[in-house]
Amino acid sequence: MTVNLKLPSVAAVLAMTTAIPAAAELKYENNSGGYVVLYGQLDPVIVSVDDGQETETRLLDNDLSNSRVGLRVMQPYGSNEFMFRFETGLGLPSTGTANQDGTNANGWSREDIRHVDFSLKGGYGKFSAGQGSMASDGAAETDLSYVGTALYSFTNDENGAFFYRGADGVLSGITVGDSASNFDGARRGRVRYDTPDFNGFSAAIAYGQNILSSSDDDDYYDLAVKYRNTFTNGVEFAASIAYAVRDFDGQPGERKDTIGSASVLLPSGFSFTAALGTRDDTSTGASDPDYWYTKLAYEGDWVSWGKTGVGIDYFDGSDFENQGSSTKSWGIAVVQRIDAINTDAYLKYRNHDFDDTVDFDKNEAWVLGALWKF
Repeated sequence: MTVNLKLPSVAAVLAMTTAIPAAAELKYENNSGGYVVLYGQLDPVIVSVDDGQETETRLLDNDLSNSRVGLRVMQPYGSNEFMFRFETGLGLPSTGTANQDGTNANGWSREDIRHVDFSLKGGYGKFSAGQGSMASDGAAETDLSYVGTALYSFTNDENGAFFYRGADGVLSGITVGDSASNFDGARRGRVRYDTPDFNGFSAAIAYGQNILSSSDDDDYYDLAVKYRNTFTNGVEFAASIAYAVRDFDGQPGERKDTIGSASVLLPSGFSFTAALGTRDDTSTGASDPDYWYTKLAYEGDWVSWGKTGVGIDYFDGSDFENQGSSTKSWGIAVVQRIDAINTDAYLKYRNHDFDDTVDFDKNEAWVLGALWKF
């Protein structure tokens, strides 16, 4: 087993997220109804990944919801609201870059910028421009379960850069991230329009480019429809569907993703979540993968600290790396809310099983973390 960080360092970081009391909101309000608010979060995790023959254990930043800091500015103008948002990741060594060869720890770069976003909202809807979410961002991740803090339809956050190991003991060139995805939308430099809410329904459309990457000149455009409602019997329901296109620059073809997800939360605390997606890629040599995902969860007030969520999920994908390949993954997690310090502590196990033209060992990961927000 390889341990890249000493346990005292692990304890120090976890203590930082659990020993700090819940801070008052860092918000300044002016006399005209506007405000400025500073926010952020830390999400350190201890991750242990077993590739079938070797185990790597590290202290990292969780790529599921990375450590970040942000600023929101809102100013009303008559019946309209102007909003500016800046948000960036901290560039800490991440679960998204760690593998058997080590951790890519290059520090902060411009690709860590999440939002530089301007918007204007009124009775007509909302217009947005700048670096921010495309319309399809979140459409594959509609999830009302509390355990969604750790367990959701994207299954590669903790070990996506790890290579599968063949039965002969040799590392392949295929990573866990290559073998699965939920096709969820991204953040881009974009223009976007969101409709007003109509009895729980809303829609959005966007066009953008990857302005943070000098090597990506492709065009991105998408549209999405969402619905959310709480019924008179206390049942909560939410669903999303989206269609997204990536038009490749400098090569023939385009990539078309159709994704959807839905989640229901019952008054008893039980919830059921499902997602699915297909990809039609007309570029040279590309396969057309698809997947489905499902999760059963329960949440309740078991301890005085705060809400507890538990869940188990399953992912089934086809043709992700090559035509005929198969990806199966399942996970189980528990999330414990600690209200006094505004923290979610969580423990998760994830198992990946990938079959291609050769046999690969299963890839397993244990994750222990704490998400603290201010």
